[in-house]
Amino acid sequence: MESLDCFVCLMLVSVQWTPAPATKNITWTYKGLVGQSEWSEHFPDCGGTSQSPVDIVTTHTKYDPALLPLTPLGYSQHGNKPFTLYNNGHTVVVELPEWMGLGGLPWLYTAAQMHLHWGSGGPSHGGGEHTINGQSADAELHVVHYNSELYPSVSTAMTQRDGLVVLGVLIVTGEETNVAFNNILNYLSRVRHADQKVSIPAFDIQSLLPTDLGSYYRYNGSLTTPPCYQSVAWIVFNERVQISKAQLLKMETLLYSTRAEDEFRILLQDNYRVTQPLNHRVVFTSFSAESGKELTSGEVTAIVIGVMCGCVGLAVIVRFVVKTIRFFKLLHQETVVVNRVNEPKKANDKKQDVALNSTSDSEKKEEPLPPPQTEP
Repeated sequence: MESLDCFVCLMLVSVQWTPAPATKNITWTYKGLVGQSEWSEHFPDCGGTSQSPVDIVTTHTKYDPALLPLTPLGYSQHGNKPFTLYNNGHTVVVELPEWMGLGGLPWLYTAAQMHLHWGSGGPSHGGGEHTINGQSADAELHVVHYNSELYPSVSTAMTQRDGLVVLGVLIVTGEETNVAFNNILNYLSRVRHADQKVSIPAFDIQSLLPTDLGSYYRYNGSLTTPPCYQSVAWIVFNERVQISKAQLLKMETLLYSTRAEDEFRILLQDNYRVTQPLNHRVVFTSFSAESGKELTSGEVTAIVIGVMCGCVGLAVIVRFVVKTIRFFKLLHQETVVVNRVNEPKKANDKKQDVALNSTSDSEKKEEPLPPPQTEP
């Protein structure tokens, strides 16, 4: 009996210490059986309190003057070695050489890779991950760097609190083609299916970034895909980057999340995570609230209309003042002319009056005196 009890105990201990199946073997998706709402069941960190992306409410941000402009290192020095473009079934990835990095931060961060997130409905239908005051961009570029001063590789660094820095570039659509993004988009047709890789010509990575690298939002967060490690210092640029509608269409329609040999093909679309609660975190800004204030389209329209009305009103006032000045000038000129015309006449009248007066006086002098009267 005792031996049976010991056997049962050993079985319980062995069951208790049996390691869980490796989460890396779980195939996760954005929608479906292991979609976003189920990520935390298989990847515990996805249910943490410092998850990304977030909605950045500009009125709740805090200005930090210690946040300096970023300094890309080696971004333009791509050399002759080609880059690798890779469809991993969740996004398209460009692997970056180790000589690229970021300066202006407490540690040296080495570039690892960059990838894109997008939607499916074209412009103004979302696709970016971070939102600003609830407004989503059409797509978003992430450039991933790891702390190479403390950790030997990105796989090691991503599990550490101070392991990663990710640049977030919000992408909007317009009429003009962004030539820099064609360095990626023109090769999507060669990695249409999951697990396909291709070498592409190296190019200037900094050309994908906004011009203003000094204005950005900074907060502590996580990877936006499983395993959702909370190890990312996020830097989301305030300035958006523009691509054309045709370029956005390529992102949304060329790639598949399925392999070439799979029976059914599924388009790789809507590969963005919904925003997560900010909880106790603070979003810092490298720029003051006045310069970083976001205006809605209605506010912009109102300002434009106000400026136009002000200009029209000012023009009317100036025109009125000019007309008034001209009127008084003309009136003065007419008065001067009239006076000049009337002056000779007045002089003649005066002479005539003087002549008449003189004649009258002389007549008075010549008038005989009455004869004297005698008394009776």
